[in-house]
Amino acid sequence: MESHRKIIHIDMDAFYASVEQHDNPALKGKPVAVGGSKERGVVAAASYEARKFGVRSAMPSVTAYQKCPQIVFVKPRFERYKEVSNQIHEVFHTYTDLIEPLSLDEAYLDVTQNKKGISSATMIAKAIRADIKAKTGLTASAGISTNKFIAKIASDYNKPDGITLVGPEKTETFLEQLAIEKFFGVGKVTAKKMRSLGINNGMDLKAWSKDDLITNFGKSGGFYYEIVRGNDDRPVNPNRIRKSLGAENTFDYDLIELVDMKLALEPIAVTVMKRLEKANTFGKTLTLKVKFKDFSQITRSQSLTEEIRTLDQLVSLSFDLLEQINWEEFPSGVRLLGITCSNFEKREIVQLLKEGHQLTLDF
Repeated sequence: MESHRKIIHIDMDAFYASVEQHDNPALKGKPVAVGGSKERGVVAAASYEARKFGVRSAMPSVTAYQKCPQIVFVKPRFERYKEVSNQIHEVFHTYTDLIEPLSLDEAYLDVTQNKKGISSATMIAKAIRADIKAKTGLTASAGISTNKFIAKIASDYNKPDGITLVGPEKTETFLEQLAIEKFFGVGKVTAKKMRSLGINNGMDLKAWSKDDLITNFGKSGGFYYEIVRGNDDRPVNPNRIRKSLGAENTFDYDLIELVDMKLALEPIAVTVMKRLEKANTFGKTLTLKVKFKDFSQITRSQSLTEEIRTLDQLVSLSFDLLEQINWEEFPSGVRLLGITCSNFEKREIVQLLKEGHQLTLDF
């Protein structure tokens, strides 16, 4: 009988906002935005009650208030989020040491062999979710499958407080029926292009040859060809060291004025800072990426002697790099802006953990 890995992807539900609602019972059941204020700033995270009104992270606070006038803005408390994240990871380690954190609130776990000797990955996922709820008062969603890619998609399938199993016998059907936007790695712009080509779901994507996908989507086409077939051999890597963290945005129309570019950069900076805080990793180098309407692109970087740890620093440095560009040398019209932080402090690599023998799948 073929053997498979058992991978669980755990993703906390609206983590920042849920922590705030848990710590302040007066916020329970109310639409909550972490970050920003009624007058200015950008939303860093939104509760599910706020999301029902269309409020999303990286949205200007003024827009969030317009969509949901009863929304409650609270200041982020990253130290508290890190504290809760540590409690969650303590739960993970009672089941396995093969844990690959993606951020403060999500991680991959390989439970093929586990400390509890439980043969069912589904039972482990249920137990982990129950332990997290008992320890933190928060809910988590889980995806279970034979590889990381499908497990991550599955964890988002029944959010919030859901659990989804995609075993080997269900993989093909699950991916074929999945809307193209749900595929991890297919962004908003790519999804729009795919739909214009008649690719609306996994079955449509699977009908395309590898060569045709590469012709239309570059090297990413090869990735799309593999993932729609459920092919992902990446192991859960507890020793993964980040080299950079960033975010970018492609605009629906070209930006011409510097003031518009600055306005567009602020929510990107918020997203980057959110990811840095979630990963508890900070860099000394900031890189600004600019792509023009003819698809040519440039980057500009600046390195500091100290780590970039605040949103104000991130925004200020991004604006400085933007202002240093001699715009007369480049085509008029910017279609994409991006910010990346790198040059992280070297971390001591923990002792390598031996991956266990692959057992027969028993979900």
